[in-house]
Amino acid sequence: MDYQDIITIEPGKRSGKPCIRRMRITVYDILEYLAGGMTEAEILEDFSELTLEDIKACLAFAADRERKLFVASL
Repeated sequence: MDYQDIITIEPGKRSGKPCIRRMRITVYDILEYLAGGMTEAEILEDFSELTLEDIKACLAFAADRERKLFVASL
């Protein structure tokens, strides 16, 4: 999945953390909800402005970042 059109980073917003579509909801927020046991449906119910594609973009972003950390450590 190409998350680059969904995940945005703006220096003045949320201290430059990666956010979803220029909103104030961060990738970390979504990952924390998922790790805490919330389902995608529950997140979408709580945040009507989000889409399933937004959640998948957060997961793709996190996976890509993890891959880059692994490659950089080699």
